[in-house]
Amino acid sequence: MAEVYMAGDFRNGTTFEMDGNVMRVVEFQHVKPGKGSAFVRTKLKNVITGAVIEKTFNPSEKYPGAEIEKREMQYLYNDENLYYFMDNETYEQIPLNKDQLGDSLKYIKENMNVKILSYKGNVFSVEPPMFVELTVTYTEPGFSGNTTTTSGKPATLENGYEISVPLFINIGDVIKIDTRTGEYMERV
Repeated sequence: MAEVYMAGDFRNGTTFEMDGNVMRVVEFQHVKPGKGSAFVRTKLKNVITGAVIEKTFNPSEKYPGAEIEKREMQYLYNDENLYYFMDNETYEQIPLNKDQLGDSLKYIKENMNVKILSYKGNVFSVEPPMFVELTVTYTEPGFSGNTTTTSGKPATLENGYEISVPLFINIGDVIKIDTRTGEYMERV
């Protein structure tokens, strides 16, 4: 039986069912005004559609928890618009389309382990590791004397994704990216 959450117990990452949708708490804030009753202000993400809404709850409102299944899988390869993942325990392979992958496609490469999130058997998200290391396959040459600007330059990574990097990064460098923000972290 799934847990039941009171709005007053919401935390970042809590997933629950509301109006037939599965919502995940992205941000929450308990507000206790001087007059009137306390409330919980939240930012929620619909895990199936990706839509983000803001909603205020009475702390005593109850919602059934949504059982989100997370499976560790390995990205194998893509064939046209399908991307194949293998379950690390059963070796079962599942194909996913671009819509199911969303933004995570920018950060994954072949043989990388990711978490596949599903609700009632329907995959809605692929979670790459928090930090990934990818090789730069193309970028303009850097200028050693040009250290006064703080702006970066575009670089194309081994999986085709483009990111802004510091001027000293060159072709062949391996860089670390924070997948939560999509930003360059450091040269490895």
